[in-house]
Amino acid sequence: MAITVHIPPPLRPYAEGTDKIAITPADAGTVGQALKVLVTKHPGLNDRMYTNGQLRPFVNVYLNNEDVRFLDGEFEAPIKDGDDVAIIPAVGGG
Repeated sequence: MAITVHIPPPLRPYAEGTDKIAITPADAGTVGQALKVLVTKHPGLNDRMYTNGQLRPFVNVYLNNEDVRFLDGEFEAPIKDGDDVAIIPAVGGG
């Protein structure tokens, strides 16, 4: 099995059109490490997700439907085989 990172439609053009990637637990033990693997495989995502090494304010990350900000921190939440990591851009409007 693997960890699945789901890529939202607005970011897919920067990830060769893919909607998800699989990451092995050996490559990433935390959400932060999984996101680093993602931007390493798809460098175009880096500038759209990060500013000065921090996730942009409008980028939300969920681990198995839980906002990682309420777990062990944005980058420190541990992940394991079979987990789902979802990147959800904030939506605004009026």
